[in-house]
Amino acid sequence: MVNCINTYIRMDLKNIAEKIIELKNADLKLRARLIKNGQLSEGYNKEMEALHNNNAKILNEIIDRVGYPTSDKVGKEASEAAWLVIQHSIAQPSFMKKCVTLLEKAVEQHKVAPINLAYLSDRIAVFEGKPQLYATQFDWDQNGELSPKLFDNLTKVNDRRRSVGLNTLEAQTQIMREQVKSENQKPPKDFEKSKQKYDEWRKTVGWL
Repeated sequence: MVNCINTYIRMDLKNIAEKIIELKNADLKLRARLIKNGQLSEGYNKEMEALHNNNAKILNEIIDRVGYPTSDKVGKEASEAAWLVIQHSIAQPSFMKKCVTLLEKAVEQHKVAPINLAYLSDRIAVFEGKPQLYATQFDWDQNGELSPKLFDNLTKVNDRRRSVGLNTLEAQTQIMREQVKSENQKPPKDFEKSKQKYDEWRKTVGWL
């Protein structure tokens, strides 16, 4: 009987892993299409927001059932896919905050790479208007350059980045600028208007 139960649990987790990977693939497929059509530069695309919200709902149900999807439960690919879904659930503050708490515990138990926690905690800080610790989050600045969002101190940031296996902020900034150039992403036409819409959106979804 015990062997039968264990087999069922493994099969269930396998199905869950496949579902999480499906969520990630749908996300990346939509992003690629929006980039190709030049629809990714002006604000948060409504179709993408809807997909992100739906993915978050499904993943939240999975987490309530099996806990945070660590590699030992669902495999490395599905665990990384879950992190990406969480990272993109930007219109769901309570879900992201719930996940960062679970992720902190998983990192303490050496079940998840600390780099994932660095990215997620930074993203939450940015939406709350707080300085980043690792400066992983970038956006267009008023000069039309892609730059890291608010962070505390460059030396401390680079020390923290090294501690979790990240390159220097200077090197990453260059990489990010080259990436948006290759994807033909453009800064907003009206920086102040874009910033105002962003702040209104943060209030609407509950970050502020």
